[in-house]
Amino acid sequence: MAGSSHGHTPAAWTGVTIIFIGFCVGGAFMVMAQPAGFWAGMAIVVIGGVIGWIMSAMGMGMPKDAHRPLVTSRPEQANADS
Repeated sequence: MAGSSHGHTPAAWTGVTIIFIGFCVGGAFMVMAQPAGFWAGMAIVVIGGVIGWIMSAMGMGMPKDAHRPLVTSRPEQANADS
């Protein structure tokens, strides 16, 4: 995964940042026993996912062909050649 640049896009960074903020808001309000604030934080989490998806659809995410795995060689072929 290290060489595939997985998630290094503006859509991914924006979505994850908004989701992280939503979890922090929800967690803080949960500790303070404020259900309305907790649900507001969970709404921010959902909004972050939607924003990330929209940005990806606008072309700011990974290209569709980048999701295919790379196959360098097959073990059967290596053994047959030797």
